[in-house]
Amino acid sequence: MSERTTRSLQQAAGPGAGAESGGRGWTLAVVCVATFMLLLDLTVVNVALPDIRQAFDASFTSLQWVLDAYALGLAAVLLTAGSLADRLGRKRVFNFGFVVFLLASLACGLANDAVVLSVARGVQGLGGAVLFAIGPALIGQEYRGKDRGAAFGVFGGVVGLSIAFGPLIGGALTDGLSWRWIFLVNVPVGLIALAVSLLRMRESREESAPAVDWWGLVLFSGALTLLVLGLLRGEADGWGSAPIVAMFVGSALLLAVFGVVERRLGARAMLQLSLFRNVTFNGVSAVTLLCAAATMSAIFLLVSYVQNVLAFSPWETGLRFLPLTLTLFVAAAVAGSLTTRVPQRLLVGASLTLIAIGLVLVSLIGPDTSWTALLPSMLGIGLGMGLFNPPRASLSIAVVEPSKAGMASGISETFQQVGVAIGIAGFGAAFQSRVTDLFTESGVGRQLGPTAHEFGEAVAAGGGAEAVSRAPRELAPALDEAARTAFVDGLTDVMLICAAVAAVGAVVGFAFIRTRDLHESARMDAPDDGGRLTGAGSAKETESTEVPAEHTRSHGQVPTGGAL
Repeated sequence: MSERTTRSLQQAAGPGAGAESGGRGWTLAVVCVATFMLLLDLTVVNVALPDIRQAFDASFTSLQWVLDAYALGLAAVLLTAGSLADRLGRKRVFNFGFVVFLLASLACGLANDAVVLSVARGVQGLGGAVLFAIGPALIGQEYRGKDRGAAFGVFGGVVGLSIAFGPLIGGALTDGLSWRWIFLVNVPVGLIALAVSLLRMRESREESAPAVDWWGLVLFSGALTLLVLGLLRGEADGWGSAPIVAMFVGSALLLAVFGVVERRLGARAMLQLSLFRNVTFNGVSAVTLLCAAATMSAIFLLVSYVQNVLAFSPWETGLRFLPLTLTLFVAAAVAGSLTTRVPQRLLVGASLTLIAIGLVLVSLIGPDTSWTALLPSMLGIGLGMGLFNPPRASLSIAVVEPSKAGMASGISETFQQVGVAIGIAGFGAAFQSRVTDLFTESGVGRQLGPTAHEFGEAVAAGGGAEAVSRAPRELAPALDEAARTAFVDGLTDVMLICAAVAAVGAVVGFAFIRTRDLHESARMDAPDDGGRLTGAGSAKETESTEVPAEHTRSHGQVPTGGAL
């Protein structure tokens, strides 16, 4: 066995191999709290937009920037944050991101106009990206074997819960206190978590880390910023407009230059391009993007349906999504325990299959059905998302040696956030177009003449009830029926497309995730593609990779572990 391999296996042993492990529970708790807050802020703002618009007398474009600025900041620096953490220390960079996130949350809560709020949201997204990129690597350094599977099960459950609980928590804070508290609540909770992080979490870094790859950092962040900004603004500004085309062209050029720079830097690069020769790395990346695109856009549209067609308040909407939320959490806990018993490709493929089935079951709803018609769909989506998140987070750091865990985690979260941006932009545009066309082609739509298209766009945006209230009284019943029908039919059509995307993800998961592609430190505890344990169950291999406790620390630090 080579010296490099032995060193990697020693790093993978981590606290579980004899070092004191009292702090690992605190690490998991801090990472989960931070992840819950940063992902909650993706969805929690939606329900508060009417109050924000009234408080600032803001335009629709200004409100859109409140949403887009956070998503843009979150996506732009995920990879760079993970790479910096490997070099400078994961705990140090994580805590820096935490401070940025909390200060920006405070600025959001105290903002006196929409411009200040949007800028603060962008900075909040940058801090959140640091937390999101490094969180899985911090868990990976503390846990291994069955414990690691359970830890990633909890982490995966928190990821899903934060998204599903957004409308519920946002509605409760907005209705009970003020829209400002959806941001201010982060401060006291975050300060407690930050204090725990400073006192209880261990530091880890790549011991022989090269200098920071500043060129790679700037080029990749710039490319991703232009790509996500183009996706977010494409529908509003026009996909063929000069600014949007320029953003996509600029992003492609920066990515090309980034690839040339990283190839020349070799081992000193922030992104190891050799990873793209790993079949499982490519498979996990593709599945992550496809799953994020299908599920996030679906949840946003389903929340819009429950609020705008069924006319439930944000709080009532959140309550009715509890079946999905609870199913997701239970499934994530089960998936965590299965990651060391079942081949990862089966978990990932099965999870995307369940999501696809759940999305198809949205077709059970109709213009006049109750919210309970969504229950079969919620159960399928919840089971699928719950099963997917733990193995995805675990696999994201399993394809590299432990010292590169931050970089690998950053790559995975980058694919996820790009998938979110693509899904919301692409499927959102398809939904708006489909609903508008369906309403325009309806009988009452033809009666409206040239104004039918504008009315249809209002229906797609969730403003159907308001548009009907401004219409002539004699047309109101027919307009309401046509609006509801167009919204529901457009929703089910787009959900079928999302289901097809999830199904493609399932095929990729089954076909392109292989245990033999994982790093040696990860294969020790992982079942092979036939379900047999490759390392943990072998006495010979266990003996050969056993590491004395005194070797699990280096210069007062605990190296990161592998994955699975």
